[in-house]
Amino acid sequence: MTISDTPFPATDNLTIGFAHHAYQLKERFAARDTGVDHFQVYTPEKLNDRMADMDVLVVSGLWDDALLENAPKLRWIQSVGTGYDQFPLDQLRERGIHLSRAFGVMREAVAEQALACMLSLARHLHFLRDEQRKHNWRPYISDIPNREDELAGKTIGIVGIGLIGSRVAELAKAFNMRVIATKGNPSTYDGPADKVTGAEGLHDLLRESDYVVLTCPLTDETAGMINTHTLGLMKQSAFLVNVARGGCVVDDDLVSVLKSGGIAGAALDHFHEEPLGANSPYWDLDNVIVTPHNASETQMYEENLMDILIENMGRLTRGETNLLHQIV
Repeated sequence: MTISDTPFPATDNLTIGFAHHAYQLKERFAARDTGVDHFQVYTPEKLNDRMADMDVLVVSGLWDDALLENAPKLRWIQSVGTGYDQFPLDQLRERGIHLSRAFGVMREAVAEQALACMLSLARHLHFLRDEQRKHNWRPYISDIPNREDELAGKTIGIVGIGLIGSRVAELAKAFNMRVIATKGNPSTYDGPADKVTGAEGLHDLLRESDYVVLTCPLTDETAGMINTHTLGLMKQSAFLVNVARGGCVVDDDLVSVLKSGGIAGAALDHFHEEPLGANSPYWDLDNVIVTPHNASETQMYEENLMDILIENMGRLTRGETNLLHQIV
């Protein structure tokens, strides 16, 4: 018998624990006036101390598998993010604990960040910011290949054109770009991309693209897929933008290619280890834009997450077991 064999608590007997070191989850939930008891913790230690009190946990980066040993009442985990590779899916199934993710809450934000990175790379904004700090008015450039560029007419290759990738495609089309993409099942795609293939089309995508944008999940198939071989297929003038997961990229290979001029540059928002270590070579590469995994962080994030949380809470209290964006 698992905890899921007993009815989900009614709202007047339900406790939700929010766990995040920065986001104002408790305040935004309170504003919805649900009457449900709730609290927020901000550190791993406090989370561990309060696990026994909660029926529902809203968490992402503070998660640790050992927390399950202190969670006799836990019925449902709502991830703060889209990714869920940090959670022990088999253990959750064994214990009858639901898991849902915040799919879609960051669609606009991450897609806009991808386009912002492309524009920054094309217009050399990261270089110009460096010149600003030096109070240096950069002169006009005679050498045409070294000038800023335009997105119009260029080809963007989107690796993993799901919800976020589809929005990137829509935005890229507004800039008059050619859009090609890969998708696990291309027959399910219905959007503005000019060409969508399965994973077998990755190598052609890399060869053709001026901007390669990763929006894929981290899976056995995508782990380490950006490596010396695949980077070698890209144009020397091409840029890599990663708003997916750091595990999709082999860091040593990418650093080597960036240093040698194998590709023109990269914008990276996710890394194998976060925060990015002070000794990481990425910090010192002029042709790299590093952002601190903030692509999804906007003023609307908490509100978008609350929409999913309250919808799923309603389903569970009504005895339903099919959740919005359910993983387990």
